[in-house]
Amino acid sequence: MKRRSFISTSAATAFGFQFVPAHVLRAQGTAQTPANKLRIAAIGVGGRGAADLGDMAGEDIVALCDVDEHRAAGSFAKFPKARRFTDFRKMFDAMNNEIDAVLVATPDHTHAVAVLAALGHGKHVYCEKPLAHTIAEVRAMRKAALEKKVITQVGNQGHSSDSIRLFVEMVQSGAIGNVSEIHAGCDAFKDVYCQISKQQAIQTEKHEVPKELDWDLWQGPLKTRPFNPAYVPFSWRGFSAYGSGCIGDWICHVVDPSFWALDLGMPTAITAETKDYDPVKHAAFYPKGTRITYEFPAKGKRGPVKLIWHDGDFGIPAPEELKQDNRKVVGIGAVVIGDKGKIMHGSHGAGGVRLIPEASMKDFKMPEKTIPRVPKGNHQHDWLNAIRENRPAGSSFEYGGSLSEIGLLGMIAVRRSGTRLEWDNAAMKFTNDAEATALLTPEYREGWSL
Repeated sequence: MKRRSFISTSAATAFGFQFVPAHVLRAQGTAQTPANKLRIAAIGVGGRGAADLGDMAGEDIVALCDVDEHRAAGSFAKFPKARRFTDFRKMFDAMNNEIDAVLVATPDHTHAVAVLAALGHGKHVYCEKPLAHTIAEVRAMRKAALEKKVITQVGNQGHSSDSIRLFVEMVQSGAIGNVSEIHAGCDAFKDVYCQISKQQAIQTEKHEVPKELDWDLWQGPLKTRPFNPAYVPFSWRGFSAYGSGCIGDWICHVVDPSFWALDLGMPTAITAETKDYDPVKHAAFYPKGTRITYEFPAKGKRGPVKLIWHDGDFGIPAPEELKQDNRKVVGIGAVVIGDKGKIMHGSHGAGGVRLIPEASMKDFKMPEKTIPRVPKGNHQHDWLNAIRENRPAGSSFEYGGSLSEIGLLGMIAVRRSGTRLEWDNAAMKFTNDAEATALLTPEYREGWSL
């Protein structure tokens, strides 16, 4: 049996695939020809979606869907042969049999409805992080992906990097001993993630909707609100109706290395401390700064782990070891603390991973490479190749979805600031706070549902 056939057969057996779809067979050739290219449709093609499409440009881009013609103009020009749509539901009605796989890179609040539509049609899906806007949405998406037996990928690009694999190998080889504490965070884009200063403007101003934007479709399943330019194209992340603040935007990048290396699983308790934030008055917004503590129980051979998230005006505390090197603590990344040492790394797959102080790194013998590397560290290609090889991608909805849930739990902790929330992951509820549990499920307007 040829190796490629063996890989496909083994993956099918391990993950319960009962057949190999025609588009997989078409795509399993070694050369990229019109006969074996994957037919890709994209929903949300400006910004991050445009970047993802750039890494998928070698495939057959057959459809582009976006509610903002101005934002999507670059992708429209780059792929002139692709059919254009504003409503993804109409795209599937018109082209279902002409699509193999779907990219979803819309704002967080519309991830679930777009992805579930694609999964319902049996399409492979690449979805930007966080996977969804609420825990209930993530669970529905994970369930549907498993039932449809399709190949999924969450867009935490660093998961395919060499550096994250080095970090995992270092931790699992005992480089810093038993890990008990992680300080992770992000100090970027403070004016994007905190929009509290615009509260009065949002409540009182009236604006015309730009002619190139379908504002009703942009809001998707959520309660309709008057248009305000403060929401688009990027600052929607600072409004709790649409985004998940800094933690939702960055945890899939920054916590991914420890989540993998320590097999963290899900926390049993979460507590948020916030700055200049009233959970009632400012419920529609994200704070100027958060410090969120997650408690992860012991698992396997490791003990319990405390993860403290810092963002905005709360920076990652500088370890004493950095003073020896006259270095600053990382602004976006993490400091991982073990009983035999510490590791500091940056974002997107533990970039710049090093033992601290530098003297420890110089004396360190690199561990054996036990984790296969992704060619060129390309996350989008990992998904495309996984489809061709009929195997799971690196950050499937099961893995990337669970990681996304950690961020979403933190967002709820912010809304219940100061309360230690006790989390029952299997039952999907907070055992000590009914109001927090109510925030797990989205409120959709009439005509939309999971």
